[in-house]
Amino acid sequence: MSGSPKYSTVSVASAYARREAQRRAQREAERRSRQEQRARERAELAARRARERAARRERAQADVERRQREAADRRAAEQEAHASRVREEQAAADSRRLDEVNDLLVRVRTAAPAAELAAIEERLVQLRGEVGGGEPLGGAVEELRGRLVLLSSRGSAPQPDVGYDTVLARLEQQLAAVGPDGARHDPEGRRESTELLDQLRAAAGSGAETRFAALLGTVEHALTRHAGTAQRHADQERLRVAEERRRSEEHAAARAAAEKAAAEAAEVEETAVHERRAAALVEAADRLGVVRSSVAAVAAEARELADPDLAARVERALHTVTGALGAQAAEDALEAVGALERLLPEAEARLDELQLAFTRRSDLAEALQDAMCGEGFTFTEGSEQGAAFVLRFERPSGARYETTVATEADGTPVLVYHVEGEPDVTLHPAAEGAVCDRTEDLLERVHEAMGERDGFLPGELTWQGKPPRGQAGPLPGAGRGRRG
Repeated sequence: MSGSPKYSTVSVASAYARREAQRRAQREAERRSRQEQRARERAELAARRARERAARRERAQADVERRQREAADRRAAEQEAHASRVREEQAAADSRRLDEVNDLLVRVRTAAPAAELAAIEERLVQLRGEVGGGEPLGGAVEELRGRLVLLSSRGSAPQPDVGYDTVLARLEQQLAAVGPDGARHDPEGRRESTELLDQLRAAAGSGAETRFAALLGTVEHALTRHAGTAQRHADQERLRVAEERRRSEEHAAARAAAEKAAAEAAEVEETAVHERRAAALVEAADRLGVVRSSVAAVAAEARELADPDLAARVERALHTVTGALGAQAAEDALEAVGALERLLPEAEARLDELQLAFTRRSDLAEALQDAMCGEGFTFTEGSEQGAAFVLRFERPSGARYETTVATEADGTPVLVYHVEGEPDVTLHPAAEGAVCDRTEDLLERVHEAMGERDGFLPGELTWQGKPPRGQAGPLPGAGRGRRG
């Protein structure tokens, strides 16, 4: 195109400004509606996650309570088993004592009064019925043993058909039956029994019947008392060992339970950390799901409206979220999705302004096309180049006009004309400027038609080197156009 580009900034009439304000308000309402819908979706997803967390907590609590009940049942069973063993051992000890008493009863049966023997037998039967009842019978058994020992001491010398050696052998066998543990459990009784048995052995012989008979009851009483005492101490020793074993087992069980509890606590904490990370990842994924389609739409629309920087910024924010989710970086994912959520309304607001500017340019381009055609121009071609429309017209004379409908940085529409083939386009020395009166008049008529019918009010047409009505100032869109 020949000649300098011609410029005209464009303002809008009040009617168009009102329509544009209505569009802006409508888009703001739609934007708020989308934001509210996304907020509702996020709230619904958060509520669902909360319900799922509550259900997991309830299941975990139920599992803890179940394990506690099982542990309590095990402890109770172990305690009952121990108590049962103690009762069995006690019952066995009582039964042994009662057997010893019964043996003693057999020995004194021929020498004791029948009535007293009957009472002892009745008492013996009663005690056998109480064996295993939970209460130790040691005192009652020893009382019964004592009664029999007293009865046995009433027998004097051995029967005529029984010799001293036989009696001594029986007593020595009775002492030996107490066993080597008797000396340990009842050393005083063992010493006394041994000394008395030695004295009885010394008194055995002809002419010593009275002395032998007098010592015999004492020896039998001492042996019986020693056997009972040793047995009682042995039983007590067994019970003590059993109790120590029980305590040791309980201590080991408690230590094992503590170790298990510590391991379970560590496992629970590890599980809780894993669950928190998993929950954070689920939350980030849910929140991304709410905005993802909107983000894609924003990026696509930003490119359509010639703002690739905005599209790239939104896509980078989206990529940050998806990258963090792919790396299972829960905290980074939450932070990134929060940044994306904050960016989205800002980007949508920016798109609304871009869309309004696009609509304004589109309306301006349509108005220009109508006005140019009204002045006899033929519309030959139109295209969109970035954030501008480029319209090409031709006059019957063959002159060609290329008009760029663009927007200044502050949002002001601007028309940039390149003209080729008009005879009034002449170039004079720079000091005198250029003259294109007839072209200017034509475009002024086009501008007047636009103002009358479409609500656009183009300003004064100017170009580089135009003689100023006053002093020439900076041209609108200077540097935007290209020289012909």
